[in-house]
Amino acid sequence: MDISTFYAVTAATCFTLVGLWWSVVKDHREWLADEATKRMAGGVYASFLIPALMSMGAQIGSEGTIIWNLVFIVAGVAGIRYTTQLIKKTKSAEANGPFSKNRWALPLLYGIVIFFAIFPSVAGIVGLKALQVEGLLLCILILIAHMLAWEFMSNS
Repeated sequence: MDISTFYAVTAATCFTLVGLWWSVVKDHREWLADEATKRMAGGVYASFLIPALMSMGAQIGSEGTIIWNLVFIVAGVAGIRYTTQLIKKTKSAEANGPFSKNRWALPLLYGIVIFFAIFPSVAGIVGLKALQVEGLLLCILILIAHMLAWEFMSNS
């Protein structure tokens, strides 16, 4: 698959999931009553929105331009900041799924995204382009977002 096609499909899919999540939250107003639950619902939203924006940035600024690097750095910083705050504010929630036990993975993955955006040539060591490595990281972030959505909905 062409890398620009990958990012186009990823952006469209993630924006679709953002819209679907809005519909789910709209039908569960009780989630907005409790602050921790509201934050966790927002965490699912951000887990799809940030990869969607990163995918759009990769399309706008193809490999070799600084645009995608800046988009991935800003998205990575936002991801670290948001997920770190989410972890702090939802510790009181009694979620026991795989996401809850491995919350630390999200800020770490966003940190790796930032690393490859700052040092894209490092990807060449394993024979990949930087946007390919970032695409693999994006796949992991989206998988975790799906796990978060499932865990949140099955525990609420």
